[in-house]
Amino acid sequence: MALRQPLPQEEQTSSLNDKQSRQFNKKKPVHPKPKKKKQKWNFKRTWQLHVLVLPAVIVALFFQYAPMGGLIMAFQDYKPWLGFLNSPWVGFQHFKTMFEYDDARQVIWNTLVISLLKIIFQVAVPLMFALLLNEVRKMAFKKSIQTIIYLPHFLSWVILGGILMDMLSPDGGLINQMLGFIGIDPIFFLGDNTWFRPTIIISDIWKETGFNTIVFLAAVTAVNPVLYEAAIMDGANRWKQTLYITIPAMLPIIIVVATLSLGNILNAGFDQIFNLYNPLVYQTGDIIDTYVYRVGLINGDFSYGTAVGLFKSVISFILVVIGYRLAYKYADYRIF
Repeated sequence: MALRQPLPQEEQTSSLNDKQSRQFNKKKPVHPKPKKKKQKWNFKRTWQLHVLVLPAVIVALFFQYAPMGGLIMAFQDYKPWLGFLNSPWVGFQHFKTMFEYDDARQVIWNTLVISLLKIIFQVAVPLMFALLLNEVRKMAFKKSIQTIIYLPHFLSWVILGGILMDMLSPDGGLINQMLGFIGIDPIFFLGDNTWFRPTIIISDIWKETGFNTIVFLAAVTAVNPVLYEAAIMDGANRWKQTLYITIPAMLPIIIVVATLSLGNILNAGFDQIFNLYNPLVYQTGDIIDTYVYRVGLINGDFSYGTAVGLFKSVISFILVVIGYRLAYKYADYRIF
């Protein structure tokens, strides 16, 4: 019997490859994927949570959603004795009237100016303050400063309004007394159209700076320390480290804070203005919210006041949507 000659090395390798390819190309049995079982809502397991949230839902329904039915007054010549069903319809007449009145146009302008200035300074001032606090090395001193600037945020404008009226009073107020020591005549900060807006902006910065400062400080602590070590090795001083490392790392949260503030561009601060303004400063201090309160509730023109309020709400809603879209696009911010 003749012996089988061994195949050359190349032929052996090719035959092995053919066998492996044939085995690989064999069709594997396809098993159907198991269907995901739909999770059934088990009310018995979560009824305690629903009971806890029920009071909040009831309050929201009665005090936030139910009153929205009154928006129908914006399209009626509403008379309380006739009610919603019998008051005559006027369509968009009140909205047209709103843009014809000089007072309404001035109120919209005041609201835009005050709110824009508040948005700008409520981003710039806390950012600078956070950068300065970040340079403080004594933690006890740093925490004390944080607490001091954050405390006014918890006080209502009713309390702060009374404090500011006493401090800014032209008759013996602390600020005017200090100005008198350097030879400056008393200034009526809350009764002069020239000084009212700066007073509103500065007092708002004093009250709300602490909140955004905490937000920006949290963003500073998230910066990788390795970046600072590498910058020191390259000879960068503290200013260059802040300019090229800290601020770029904080840019996403800065964009989020700034863009989300767009929704408040027509909210110039009703509580603050209402507690500090007076008829002497209506020209520069009257905003949409105080105008609606005065026209709708004090003067009894419910339909016109509702129309102005609805106009403000629609514009604010659009700006809120735009703000969230910008925050999502440029800072990858999501609300869920």
